[in-house]
Amino acid sequence: MMKIAIDCRMIDASGIGVYLRGCLPYFIETRNDFLLIGEGGRLVEFAGGTNVSVFDCDLKPFSITETFFPPARLVKALNKTGLFYSPYFNIPAHVNIPVYTTIHDVIFADMPELCSRAGLAARMWFYRRAARLSKKIFTVSHFSKGRIEYHLGSAKPVIVTHSAIQKQYLPRSGNVPACTDQTEKTILFVGNIKKHKGLLCLLEAFFQARKSGLDYQLTIVGEKNNFRTSGGGALEKFLDESGGRQSVLFTGFVSGRELRYLIKKSALLVQPSLYEGFGLPPLEALACGTPALVSDISVFREIYSDYPVTYFRAGNSADLKARLMELLAGGVPQRIELPESLRLKYTFEKTATAVMKELQ
Repeated sequence: MMKIAIDCRMIDASGIGVYLRGCLPYFIETRNDFLLIGEGGRLVEFAGGTNVSVFDCDLKPFSITETFFPPARLVKALNKTGLFYSPYFNIPAHVNIPVYTTIHDVIFADMPELCSRAGLAARMWFYRRAARLSKKIFTVSHFSKGRIEYHLGSAKPVIVTHSAIQKQYLPRSGNVPACTDQTEKTILFVGNIKKHKGLLCLLEAFFQARKSGLDYQLTIVGEKNNFRTSGGGALEKFLDESGGRQSVLFTGFVSGRELRYLIKKSALLVQPSLYEGFGLPPLEALACGTPALVSDISVFREIYSDYPVTYFRAGNSADLKARLMELLAGGVPQRIELPESLRLKYTFEKTATAVMKELQ
C-alpha cells in the first residue's frame, strides 16, 4: 500500500481526459491512497472515498511556472507521496519521488509540419525531459511504443496500456442491439479539427459522393475555428467553393451523452486520420452498432485488426469517395453486432490494472 499522486489537471482534455477518467475509478478501488492534483470542482466525482484527497491546483500544464518554478506547497505535497503519475508528459520541477508518465504519441516529432521550428524544438525538449525523468513510460499502442523508442531511445521501459471504450458505450449484457429504426442518413466525424485528422480529405470525398447521388449529411463534432492547415482558412474556402454548406453540420463541443447519441443514430462513422496514437471514435462507434470507415494508417491496422471496419487509403479522397459509395449508395448499412470478445478487448479495467501493476 502506498500513496500515489496523480496529475488530473487534463481531466477534460480530449483523449488524455478520456484515458484518465476511464482509469481513475479502477485506480481508486485499489488499497492505495491517492492525491489527485487538479481543480477541485472537476474532481468531485472521484473525491468521495476515504483513500482520496484533492490538491486544488489550476497551474497550467507545460507552463514556465510548472516546468521551472512550481509553487512550493505543490512540490511539498507531491514529495510527501510515494510516486507521481502523469497521464501526459508534463512534469513539475523539483519532484524527487519516482515519476511515471503516459506519452500517447510523438506526433510533433513524426509530423513536424504541424508546428513552427520553435514549437517543434520546445515539444521535443518536453518529450526528452519526460523520458529522462520517468522511471517507466506508458503509451496506448505498439505503434506509439515504436515511435517513442525511435525518437527518444529505449533506455527507459515503454509499456503499452491501450486506451479503451468508456463504460457508457458498453451494454450491461448481450450484444449491442440493432437499431436501424433510429438510424439517420448521417456520416459522422469526431475529433479535434486539425490537419492530421484528415478532415479536408473527408470533405473532398463527401462532396464528390454527393455529386454522384449520395444523399447524406456530414456531421462534424469539433470546433470549426480550430481547423488548421498550412494554407490557413482552407476549410472556409473549400466550403464556399463547394457550395455545400447546407449538407455539413458543425456541432461544436458536445457532452459525452450527446456524443453517444450522435454516434448511435449515424449510419457511418468516418475516421480519416493521417496520424493517431490510438484512435478511439471508431471503437466507440462499433460498440454502439455503427459501422466505421477508417484510414489505413499503421495504428488503425494494429488496433482494429480484429474488428469489422472498412479501410481506405489514407489521404486519398478518391478512394474514400469510392468506399463511401460502396457502403452507403445502396441504403443505410446494416448495424454492427460485436461479439463479447471484441467489446471487451479494450477496457479501462484492463488498462488501469496494467498501469497499477507497474506503479506498485
